Amino acid sequence: MPFLSGRERIFLEAVSRTSYSNPFLPELLDHERRALGEDFVAEEPVWSMRVADPDKPRANSWKIAERLHPLVGQLRDRLKRNPAATMKELELYEDALLVWLYYRYYERIFTAAFADSSRPAMGDRWAFYGQFLQDWGRQFHISGVELPSRHGAAHTFACYYQIVRAFHNIFGHIIGGSLPAARLRAAVWQSVFTHDMRRYQRTLYARMADFATLITGPSGTGKELVARAIALSRYLPFDDKRMSFEDDLSGLFHPISIAALPATLVESELFGHRRGSFTGAVQDKRGWLEACTPLGSVFLDEIGDLDPSIQVKLLRVIETRTFFPVGDTAGRKFQGKLIAATNRDLSQAIAEGRFREDLYFRLCSDLIVTPSLSQQLRESPGVLRDLVLFMARRVAGPEAAALAAEAEEWILGNLGRDYEWPGNYRELEQCVRNLLIRKDYRPARARREQTMGDLFRPAYAGKLTAAELLSRYCTLVYARTGSYEETARRLDIDRRTVKSKIDAALLERLQ
Repeated sequence: MPFLSGRERIFLEAVSRTSYSNPFLPELLDHERRALGEDFVAEEPVWSMRVADPDKPRANSWKIAERLHPLVGQLRDRLKRNPAATMKELELYEDALLVWLYYRYYERIFTAAFADSSRPAMGDRWAFYGQFLQDWGRQFHISGVELPSRHGAAHTFACYYQIVRAFHNIFGHIIGGSLPAARLRAAVWQSVFTHDMRRYQRTLYARMADFATLITGPSGTGKELVARAIALSRYLPFDDKRMSFEDDLSGLFHPISIAALPATLVESELFGHRRGSFTGAVQDKRGWLEACTPLGSVFLDEIGDLDPSIQVKLLRVIETRTFFPVGDTAGRKFQGKLIAATNRDLSQAIAEGRFREDLYFRLCSDLIVTPSLSQQLRESPGVLRDLVLFMARRVAGPEAAALAAEAEEWILGNLGRDYEWPGNYRELEQCVRNLLIRKDYRPARARREQTMGDLFRPAYAGKLTAAELLSRYCTLVYARTGSYEETARRLDIDRRTVKSKIDAALLERLQ
């Protein structure tokens, strides 16, 4: 008699595929449908946080867990009586155990993962690992049976903790029911676990710091949210002697905004410096590369603005894992993960000689592109309601639902469904804030377009003198370049002429 019946095999094969699928890709629904048959609950094709009902559980996952509960006990008893199962059957049994155990401890792991770290009882929050270990031994250790993968209890517990954190960080912070948003969540999940979770669980969990991640996309599309989700979802080993994890989540993410700092300060912040290495260096300073633990991540925002001299040093960090603080000849080791982001077109920057091609290829082994808000809304116009409600909750608390309804009505009535949202999610949030305070919002681009119309409308009517037209044009070009020399070069006139023609009042409006 075979170890598994035909129906059990079909169910367990579907469960196995479900457990190792990317939870944010549509393929998950296909596997769940095959596992549950008529009990499958049809849900949205794009699995996203229900902003209106965020705590509602996903029915199919828990239905599978409920069906597994009696089955794993039956299969264990069969193996005890007759351990003659094929390797494939043992693999399916093992996968079923892992899924069952995950859901059995999900609530406790989630509560412990996001517990208030200031509570006195925090040191006991993983005490339930003792019970987990008992369940592990009862299910996985059967006399005469050797399961294929030989998973360790502490490692599996650490993987469960990582999956819970990763799902929370991705699902709860990268919202939207559109396909572009779903693809982004799926891409972030792959950055954490790769496309093959079996291989990740076997070996890659300890090697992901070797792969830098590059996040590209327009300003205001959540690149730092993506970076933070990846950094806070890394694997943390569990020490079963101390009953705790090897690092604290609060120190795993180190962001540096390159565009906000001068080149000399970026170098000091990143690599550190020795006392006396430059004016103002009154004491030794550890840079973020040195302060970052092996399980932490350094995030370089706007890496497209990085000075070429520092690009060379960063390339050395990625290639050799070594760096030198400013003014020091002793090398240091960087053992963490590097995440970078930019809204610039790096291929153009490479062509213009402003960004090193070899650095780009070192960064793009893992590439994520964040979609614009207009991309989301073109594919799923209804997403606007969820996004507005999500942002209203940040600023209005218990008044969020009423504010969201007012904001959506105002946006559709005044900006229309086709508004491009050039500032993306950041602009939408500011729009909601403006509507809360003034019940009005004037997009910056609309104000610029109005200014441009006011600027040249008299020219169309033939009412400007040549001197007035030159003054307005000089002011416009100077507002774009910020340089008298560059304005003079573009207009092919003398620099002193440019300076004399700038209209201070108009310049203030243009800026």
